[in-house]
Amino acid sequence: MSADKSDQLLIQPIIIVKKIIHGGHHGGAWKVAYADFVTAMMALFIVLWLLSSSAEVKKAVGGYFRDPTGKSAQNGSGQSGSSANIGIGKDDMGKLKEKLEAAIREAPDVGKLKDQVLMSVTGEGLRIELLESKTNSFFETGNALPTATGEEMLQLLAAQLGKLPNTLSVEGHTDANPYVSTTGYSNWELSSDRANAARKLIQQFGVGPAQVADVRGYADQKLRKPEDPTSASNRRVSIVVKYRTPDDAPVKAVAGKPTPVGEAKPAAGKPSAPPSPTPVKTAQVSAKK
Repeated sequence: MSADKSDQLLIQPIIIVKKIIHGGHHGGAWKVAYADFVTAMMALFIVLWLLSSSAEVKKAVGGYFRDPTGKSAQNGSGQSGSSANIGIGKDDMGKLKEKLEAAIREAPDVGKLKDQVLMSVTGEGLRIELLESKTNSFFETGNALPTATGEEMLQLLAAQLGKLPNTLSVEGHTDANPYVSTTGYSNWELSSDRANAARKLIQQFGVGPAQVADVRGYADQKLRKPEDPTSASNRRVSIVVKYRTPDDAPVKAVAGKPTPVGEAKPAAGKPSAPPSPTPVKTAQVSAKK
């Protein structure tokens, strides 16, 4: 190869070809920006709606963000909370719980049973449970008549609950021991009768006539201690103070004044309750109910 040709090869420019790929910057970036824009607009509209809403709605939304599940650590009802259940904040129910517990502690006769009265704020409302024990009970054995202590406890609760605008539910529960009867009377009737007897008594001593929304008898279907079906604490009457919502009709509360004894209370000092099933004797009941 001659020297002239070698010089020509050395001085030829080097050409570099670059490939530009646009997909990395322009393929889907606009989708992310659009999604962010839509999210921001949605948040703006929610804030504008809240600013124009009533105080009840704002309180309900705030209650949801405090407890989205609507459940406490101990949910006695098994019902999850919803926007329809959260009418007042749980802080208010907590204050009511403290007030009732203080009233029970200060009562000379029923204060000794304070450990048998359990209260918990649930998704349904404030649940007040009157638990039986092996030595102390709120109802007589085998029937729906409250004991003297049971009457006093229900009267104490009625005086406080009657001042509220909230509606109430009254529930009756038994243990898993079958009720032995020749008339077909069972735990279903016993739990319903005890709940109804409690309802009559609290309405005599302060709870308004329209304040009780329902009376339920569950027999042994909702045991408090499923691991011990025959436990005495499974026998209980519960009063649920329900949350109020903006759509609730106003409830005319009675100022906690007891009904005059001569007008509504039976002469024997007991609320009228269904009699215990005849001809069943106490000895025929398989366990203390």
